Amino acid sequence: MNQADAVFRQMNKLGKARVPFLFVLDFELQKPFVIPLNEIDPQQIRYAINGTGPDYGKPEELPENSFFLPAEADKKHYLQAFEQLMFHLGRGDTYLLNLTMPVPVETNLKLLQIFEYSQAKYKLWLADECVVFSPETFVTIQKEMISTFPMKGTINADCEGADQQLLDDPKEKAEHYTIVDLLRNDLNSVAENIRVEKFRYLQKVFTWQGALWQTSSKISGELPSNYLDKLGNLFQKLLPAGSISGAPKKRTLELIQELEKYQRGYYTGVMGVFDGKNLDSGVMIRFVEQTKDGLVYKAGGGITVNSNAKTEYEELLQKVYLPFTFQSAKP
Repeated sequence: MNQADAVFRQMNKLGKARVPFLFVLDFELQKPFVIPLNEIDPQQIRYAINGTGPDYGKPEELPENSFFLPAEADKKHYLQAFEQLMFHLGRGDTYLLNLTMPVPVETNLKLLQIFEYSQAKYKLWLADECVVFSPETFVTIQKEMISTFPMKGTINADCEGADQQLLDDPKEKAEHYTIVDLLRNDLNSVAENIRVEKFRYLQKVFTWQGALWQTSSKISGELPSNYLDKLGNLFQKLLPAGSISGAPKKRTLELIQELEKYQRGYYTGVMGVFDGKNLDSGVMIRFVEQTKDGLVYKAGGGITVNSNAKTEYEELLQKVYLPFTFQSAKP
């Protein structure tokens, strides 16, 4: 049995026993883990789900001259990958692919400080490894009802009329339709009576550089009565998240590995908490990782046949942000 299979079986076991637990599932499922909430060491793992989590005490004060600056990103590699992807899109190998890359960042903030000060729906800190501050819900489960909330479409909110510009953009609209269709099919593998409850609603995300508009949808379905006994099986069928992979999923995942040429790791994986009754989980986007060469911020966006390389690269860099305010000036 590999590690992923062991983790999914443990999720089944804990769900059946109604034991609250945290689960963290990386994109490649090479280092997933699940741990009962009462066994978590806060010196190694910290989390918050929709503002709910343990009380970790007063956060450490930020440095007087805090800064967080993207370093030089590998634009050449991105544009090469983009060009290769457009060939595959034109040939019909994929209709939508979420293309990502690591962007080096310079900062005098600790990963734990970023966790403590970030304002986000889903937060996770793994000591000496990474910090997540994601706005995107993956799935929620309440009383036999499962819902997923794909987030696709981002624009700078500072420009007048930016929200309507995002809603009217034909590329963003087509991308969102594709993801909603993919997630409907994914949910259909674990639930019945699938329906889109809300389509392309706007959410504003606040960052230290300003606000962003993003669009999401809500898709729901009804689970079988014994779903708590099979939480691991459920996630095994749904992963990886459609919003950060693409469609059709199988071929698109092969292309992601071919084009990106790096391991995403926990970035674009899924984290969540089962509280003994209900489950809430998020997609691990907005992500800073500690590497042997320094900190990197992993980011990306959905690419379709109508995408523009310059626009997509600029959107990727827009997503390199921290969701709190401080003085951004390098001393």
